[in-house]
Amino acid sequence: MFKEQIGKQSSKVKNVVERGAVKKFAEAIGDLHPIYFDEDTGRLSKYKANIAPPTFPRTFDYGDIVGLNLPAKGLIHGEQTFHYERPLIVGEEVFCYSKVKNYFEKKGNFGEMGFLVIESFGDDQAGNNIFSSTSTVVISEAVRKVLVK
Repeated sequence: MFKEQIGKQSSKVKNVVERGAVKKFAEAIGDLHPIYFDEDTGRLSKYKANIAPPTFPRTFDYGDIVGLNLPAKGLIHGEQTFHYERPLIVGEEVFCYSKVKNYFEKKGNFGEMGFLVIESFGDDQAGNNIFSSTSTVVISEAVRKVLVK
């Protein structure tokens, strides 16, 4: 169903690690470590600045992959992993994009399931990678039937 999308990627989109958004995100996930929002703690840390929580990139815009038309609802977030070269610094610009890594299907208890594997990346202004993530989107048979129509 999505095999022809493998290898396609979005254009890079500029995001900012905004102080208020980092604080709200930290509060939402219940991790109130002062390294995320207390300026004195950030300044005195080994990073010399506040950093974002490790899962903060979920809030970024990664652009659209042309031709990858997924429904707005009915998908299942299977799993997601993050790999960091360094932390995200509050206030910095991050250039994000996504790429379709793989697509495969398996028969399950609820019919044929599709598994779409997406890699996402965040680079600094110089083009150096800050982080990457891999996520799996599970597409149930019910959603697949709607997509085929």
